[in-house]
Amino acid sequence: MLSILVCHSYFLRLDQKQLERGKPYPPLATLQVAAMLRKAGHQVSLFDAMLAEGLDDYDRTLRATQPQLVLLYEDTFNFLSKMCLGTMRRAACEMIASARRAGARVIAAGPDVSDAPAPYLRAGADLALVGEGLSALLDLLPRLDSRPHAHSDELKEGLAGMASLSQGEVVTANGARILPVAQLDGIAAWDLVDMERYRATWLAAHGYFSLNMAGSRGCSFRCAWCAKPTWGNHYLQRTPQDVASEMIHLKRNFNPHHIWFADDIFGFRADWVSAFTAAIEAAGGGVPFTIQTRADLVSERMARELKNAGCAEAWLGAESGSQRVLDAMNKGTTVGQLHIARERLKSADIRVGFFIQLGYLNEQLADILATRDLLAAARPDDIGVSVSYPLPGTKFYELVKAQLGGKTHWHESSDLDMMFHGTYTSEFYREIRNLLHDQVSLQAVDTAASANPSGDRGLAKRTLDQRWRDLLIREVEYRSRPHQPAATG
Repeated sequence: MLSILVCHSYFLRLDQKQLERGKPYPPLATLQVAAMLRKAGHQVSLFDAMLAEGLDDYDRTLRATQPQLVLLYEDTFNFLSKMCLGTMRRAACEMIASARRAGARVIAAGPDVSDAPAPYLRAGADLALVGEGLSALLDLLPRLDSRPHAHSDELKEGLAGMASLSQGEVVTANGARILPVAQLDGIAAWDLVDMERYRATWLAAHGYFSLNMAGSRGCSFRCAWCAKPTWGNHYLQRTPQDVASEMIHLKRNFNPHHIWFADDIFGFRADWVSAFTAAIEAAGGGVPFTIQTRADLVSERMARELKNAGCAEAWLGAESGSQRVLDAMNKGTTVGQLHIARERLKSADIRVGFFIQLGYLNEQLADILATRDLLAAARPDDIGVSVSYPLPGTKFYELVKAQLGGKTHWHESSDLDMMFHGTYTSEFYREIRNLLHDQVSLQAVDTAASANPSGDRGLAKRTLDQRWRDLLIREVEYRSRPHQPAATG
C-alpha cells in the first residue's frame, strides 16, 4: 500500500480578514478523504495548512513523512476554497513543486483544480481530478501502488474524471459522467488534527471552541450564481444516525462548545432532523450547532425539530430584498418566505443570519434599498455581505464573461471587488456593505434595550440615516461607466 500525505492549501495567515476573524476550522473534506484512504489500507499522514506558519512547515512535513504520493485535496466544505482565492492557488502550486522536488507523485483536487487544472499541472501535479474525484482516485491508487513510476498517461488509461498535461496542453480523460461517491459515512480522520491548537485559537479569540461537521454534500437547487464543480446538482445525505455518531465522537473526544454544520442545506426534511435528534438523545445529548438552510424549507415543524436537535443559529441565503433580483438569480424563494422563515425560527428561539449578495447583474438602486428594507423589517440577528462572484461553470458566469477583465479571482476574502461590469463600482458596494452591517448592529442594540431611541442609540440612528442620505446624494458618481467591449481585429 502507498504512503500518502494528504494536504490542502488554505493558509489562514494568507487571508488577513479571516485571520482577524479568528474562526478557523479543520479541513473537513480533506479529513474525510484521509479516513477513506486509511480504510483502503494506505498509510496516511496530514499536512493541515490552516494554522501553519507557512510553506516551511509543509516542507518539514514532507521531509519527515517522505510520502510516495502527495494528495492535494482542498476542503470543498470551506466556502473560501470554492472561491478559488489567488493567494491559495499560488500556495498550492508551490506545495506541488516542493512535493515533486522531494520525489513524490502528486494528485490535485478541488474546486479551482476542476475549473482550471492547468496551473496545477504545470506546477508539477501528475494528475488533476475533476469534480469530487473520489471514484477516479480509488481507481487510480491500485495502479500507482503497483506501478509507482508509471507515466501519467498509463495511470489514467481507460479512466474518466481526470486531467493531465500532454505536450504542454491540458488533456481531460472523457467518458461516462463520474458521479460523486454515494456515501462518505463514518468518522473523519480527526485524530490527525492538532486539536489543541485549534482550541487555543478559538478560546483566545472568542472564549469558546467550535468544530465543524457535515451531514450532506451538495445542493439540488439551481441558483444561477452557485458554482458546483464538485458535486454538481446532487444532494448526498448521510443517515441521521451516522451524523449523530460523529457528533458524539467529537463531544466525547474533543469537547467542543459548538458545532458548525458546513452543509449547503442541513437536514432538508423535518423527518431527518427528528431522527437525528432521537439518535443524539439516545447517546446522552449533543452539542449546540449552527446550520445553513433555505427559507422555503423552514416549515413550522422544521423550526421545532431544529430547536429540539440543538440548533442555536440558522443562516438563510436571503441574497436580496428585491423579488426581481431573486427571480433573476433563479433562487426559487420569495421575499415573503424570508420573513416567514425568520419569524418561525425566532419563535423557536433560534438566532437567524442572512447572507446578502450585492451587485447581481442589472441590480439597481431600488433593489438595494429593498434589501435595506428587508433587513429593517425582518431584523436578522446577523448578516454576511458579499458581491456577486462569477465562477466558471455557472449560468451567471456565462452571462458576464464577456465583461471580465484581467482579474478573475479575488486575492483574498476581503477584496469585495466587482469582477464584471456591474451597475456600481466596488467602492459603492463596500459603502453599502458597511451601512447594512451597521444597520443590523444598531437594530440588535435596540432589540436588546427595548427602550426609547434616545441618548447614544438615538444619535447612532440619526448618524446612520445621515450616512445613507449622503451616499444616495452621491450615488450617480459611483455608477460604472458603460462597458466597452475589447477591440478585435
